[in-house]
Amino acid sequence: MGTKLNALTPTLECFIKKQALFFVGTAATEGNVNISPKGSDSFRIINKHKIVWLNLTGSGNETAAHLIKNNRMTIMFCAFEGKPLILRLYGKAIIYHKRDVEFHKYEVLFPKNAGARQIIEMDIDFIQTSCGYSVPFMDFKEDRNQLNSWAEKQGETKIEEYWKQKNTTSIDGFDTKKIVE
Repeated sequence: MGTKLNALTPTLECFIKKQALFFVGTAATEGNVNISPKGSDSFRIINKHKIVWLNLTGSGNETAAHLIKNNRMTIMFCAFEGKPLILRLYGKAIIYHKRDVEFHKYEVLFPKNAGARQIIEMDIDFIQTSCGYSVPFMDFKEDRNQLNSWAEKQGETKIEEYWKQKNTTSIDGFDTKKIVE
């Protein structure tokens, strides 16, 4: 039922590009495990061994806090339409903030989003597929635009203040390496 691969194939790349939703899993060596849903056209394949995704402003910043402590990350895609499939990408990740050159290198790959907080780059160690036979069918209706609208309304100064108030530590008290200097 499942297959382990060392790199993305053209078929898997095509599958990823059709997905409107993916999940990110991270964990520090202690504390809580975090699984976050992601969408909003925020995922890009750089090559068959590397991906990046745009991390948007949220109520927490668990992924960043965990990656600082332990850079392991898993990304999961599920087929909610068409042929069943679960695709997991396992690898090591690094966080880029707006102050980093790499952030600006990758930022141009994504639609402008006022809530852009970080870009996460992951080197893929291995890939696993599984059947997805029990994943339900669901129809994609449309992306939500509330986050981008909210962020645009806030403006850069208020967004940065929000990050300082809400995004500098994880729920376990881990530092996120200050989003804003």
